[in-house]
Amino acid sequence: MIELENVTKKYGSTIAIDHLSLSFPDSGIFCLLGRNGAGKTTLMKLIAGRTYTTDGRVVVNGKEISPSKMPDGVNYIDGSSTQFNMKVSALIEAAAMLQKNFDRVFAQEMTRRFDLSPNKKYKQLSFGMKTMLSTIISLANNSKVVLLDEPTLGLDAIMRDQFNALLLESYNTNPRIIIVSTHLIDEIAKVTERLIIIESGKLLIEASINDIDERAYTLSGPTTAITPLLDRLNCIGKMAVGTVMAAHIYDNRIKPPAGVSISQLSLQDFFINIVGGKNHE
Repeated sequence: MIELENVTKKYGSTIAIDHLSLSFPDSGIFCLLGRNGAGKTTLMKLIAGRTYTTDGRVVVNGKEISPSKMPDGVNYIDGSSTQFNMKVSALIEAAAMLQKNFDRVFAQEMTRRFDLSPNKKYKQLSFGMKTMLSTIISLANNSKVVLLDEPTLGLDAIMRDQFNALLLESYNTNPRIIIVSTHLIDEIAKVTERLIIIESGKLLIEASINDIDERAYTLSGPTTAITPLLDRLNCIGKMAVGTVMAAHIYDNRIKPPAGVSISQLSLQDFFINIVGGKNHE
């Protein structure tokens, strides 16, 4: 279990994480979303013990974490992670020798599935294949906590779909905490259980995908009909053109009055509006 208790992280006068409290249960796939500079990478580094908090506590499996007290069983991989320039097969063998719980069979099967030639050296791989190899090695070591920071950078649409299948297969084989930071929101929704959105280092939303599917919707129709409804609803963004309005809602569903239609708000549009919808009014 991971607990962040009123955590603040400053870099000089810049506040990267701002009094953030958040908890992760013993297992689950969690998606971490936020605009560039929102604090996603800093948050992951705090959980991994790569940097100190300015204030507050990070607790992993009952132990307070910092660079001087690195957590056991936490594996952090970012989009720029590199490996030694060895053959793919040799890298997997090296990882298996260094990590007692490493699943060699899983790693070898995944390299075959993603057409990673075992005889190619790391520097001969494309950027996307390098990313995939690092992710496979990370998942195969069966850590209790896996932190993947933008793991699909450089992957095309087919490989991203395969990556999501890999992530789900790894989790089903060995349930644990997997936190994925990504910009590809609708794609990760296929495998994630909960969505965490941060903005300017603060927690905006922490909810299940099912909850968002149920509560995120759009009301469209005459402005005169929609405006009175917004007094009792949480409107996260709206746009009016002439006498017609579209209002994006994150709240309990209502039965719209005559002349007003209701439609599902995509996860991508939900994210856009929750972090910047007020700017669209």
